[in-house]
Amino acid sequence: MESALSGKSLVMDVMAGLRTADRRLARRAIAWGPPWVRRVAPAVEEAAEHTKLWWAAAAVMAATGRWRGRTAAAAGVTAMVTAQVLSNAVAKQLYRRRRPPQEWVPPKELRDRPDTSSFPSGHTAAAFAFAGAVATVWPAAGAACGVSAVTVAAERIHSGAHYPADVAAGGVIGLATVPLVRAAPRLLRRGL
Repeated sequence: MESALSGKSLVMDVMAGLRTADRRLARRAIAWGPPWVRRVAPAVEEAAEHTKLWWAAAAVMAATGRWRGRTAAAAGVTAMVTAQVLSNAVAKQLYRRRRPPQEWVPPKELRDRPDTSSFPSGHTAAAFAFAGAVATVWPAAGAACGVSAVTVAAERIHSGAHYPADVAAGGVIGLATVPLVRAAPRLLRRGL
């Protein structure tokens, strides 16, 4: 009995330490940055809002990349939509977390702050799913999308919309969606 209690205590201590580190890192990331970062961040946020960046990338790939571009675009969009459902409709409903405190965030960035659960980052899940799925079909395009996905993830922390753990969880959900989407046609054929 005592061993079980000490194990539970250890887990609780580790979780408390992770929460503290997550909050500390978020506060530093929100406060960090030269002035040009604050000027660029709103453009990154706007491009990622409602997945506009990923729809535009899919359109360009489909229009210019022939069969490979159309296949990459379809894989990216399918993975992105799946990741959004998993992050926004499932995970956010299961775990409610408040956004970083408003006093940490510059006043200009408070106006567009979402009021949904902070955990996980749906923007990051969509970005990583799209980039990961594209990379399986067209590695060069996937690499370019990957750079954009990392930029979106960093912006979500820097703007005060999310804690680092929210963004990490969004990235994991997004990347986990890729093999799921790739396996779906085979699984559907087996089931039919």
